[in-house]
Amino acid sequence: MAPVVRLLKQTAGIEARLCVTAQHRQMLDQVLKLFELKPDYDLDLMRDDQTLAELSAAIFKHLDHVLVTFKPDWILVQGDTTSVAITALLAYYHKIKVGHVEAGLRTHDKWQPFPEEINRRVAGVVADLHFAPTEWARQNLLREGIKDEMILVSGNPVIDALQHVAAQPEPPQVSSLLKQMRIAPKKSVLSNHEHAAEQARNRQGNSSQMILVTAHRRENFGAPLENICLALKKLSERGDVEILYPVHMNPKVQKPVHRILDGLPHITLVPPMDYLPLVHLMKHARLILTDSGGIQEEAPAFGVPVLVMRELTERPEGIEANLLKLVGTDTNRIVESASQLLDNEALYNSMARAANPFGDGHAAERIVKGLLTYS
Repeated sequence: MAPVVRLLKQTAGIEARLCVTAQHRQMLDQVLKLFELKPDYDLDLMRDDQTLAELSAAIFKHLDHVLVTFKPDWILVQGDTTSVAITALLAYYHKIKVGHVEAGLRTHDKWQPFPEEINRRVAGVVADLHFAPTEWARQNLLREGIKDEMILVSGNPVIDALQHVAAQPEPPQVSSLLKQMRIAPKKSVLSNHEHAAEQARNRQGNSSQMILVTAHRRENFGAPLENICLALKKLSERGDVEILYPVHMNPKVQKPVHRILDGLPHITLVPPMDYLPLVHLMKHARLILTDSGGIQEEAPAFGVPVLVMRELTERPEGIEANLLKLVGTDTNRIVESASQLLDNEALYNSMARAANPFGDGHAAERIVKGLLTYS
């Protein structure tokens, strides 16, 4: 949402204010700093081990005062978080119009992803204007009875944000990690001279390729996440790859991941990464294994194949374009799919194409224009 917020602040005739829930304090603050944003309202709702019910109640209670005080004409929400669903409901109670950014994503299974599928459906019922990232998302909304004039295919502003961050200098943290793990930087991020030197090092066996991993979805807690970890363990035994896994701070992720993977050769576990270094690490990855939604949209911009460790995805455009492959959480299937890509150059090249069906970097402009036009 950062590109939208920045553009709203610069647009004449709009008084825009930014409200954050701050339910993930550290993760939020580094992004605000990266995009030079200062919240007008910080609800500061981060609490250890709070339930979805407790978080929902806190959003209702604290955001209500903001709406009563500011009295906005519109509220913009993005995606499918609990904050989005509760904010949409609260806006409805106050008869405030809602613009839903990243609207129309569906798996059509209310449990996958949990609770995101229901969160976005709630927002979709309440929204007055739907900013669908793709035509596929638009068609989902039309099938649900949303009027066509209430839908604008805008692209996803996450791609706007990605392009902004990818253009910034690579932080020292990234080069340090690559050196520590003996990772071979990809040709696409090297000069010709650097690439020639890197090829020589590869021939001498002094470097490996990186598999970047993110896994933290609620529906994967328990046995599915353990199966993912066992797959990473098996892949690490190849000896020709290094696995980097920034581990989400949720204890239900931390405990099984560290119990199964701590101390294993060719696996590096690090704390959750700021967005800037994570984007630059994506550039260097040979392969990405993830259950994230955002990375499914981001990695294709760098020509990095993605194995999606979920049973369903609300982003089938990437599957249809052969940029993503859905592999679920079965240990053997993950290992087999990753190994095929690592060992079969033709198969790898068929997926490793820099393309992005989710946006062109101009979504924020379309969203602001659409908001003004609809108003």
